[in-house]
Amino acid sequence: MSEKPSEVEERGEAQRGVRRSEVGIAWIYASYNNTIIHITDLSGAETIARVSGGMIAKADRDKPSPWAAMQAAARAARIALEKGIRVVHVKVKAPGGYGPKTPGPGAGPAIRALVRAGLIVDRVEDVTPLPTDSIRKPGGRRGRRV
Repeated sequence: MSEKPSEVEERGEAQRGVRRSEVGIAWIYASYNNTIIHITDLSGAETIARVSGGMIAKADRDKPSPWAAMQAAARAARIALEKGIRVVHVKVKAPGGYGPKTPGPGAGPAIRALVRAGLIVDRVEDVTPLPTDSIRKPGGRRGRRV
């Protein structure tokens, strides 16, 4: 009595009862100067919510902090939930290029805040641009003279 699963059950999100309009992408850009949370639809063309640490913190030194990242992610998640997004694919990005290849201090707390706010995180992916053969760093041969 083995029943063949229907086509709807074979797809990933439909198996959990989630429609395509309820799934979005949460882009988290975490540098050492700021953290930006940008929630879009699945195509990435329509912006649903965009909040940064600079919109939360008053002082410049607090923009990249984990606290500002958590507050920004909670605000973005609240906006996304109001607009009908329930599931997000998280894509974390660091500056990359000749800059740092690791995300800043706000990346981890931002993901935790998205989950705590009620969004279902489906997958977490690192999309930092890594050069195969790097460009020349600014500053010249003798470096930046201070």
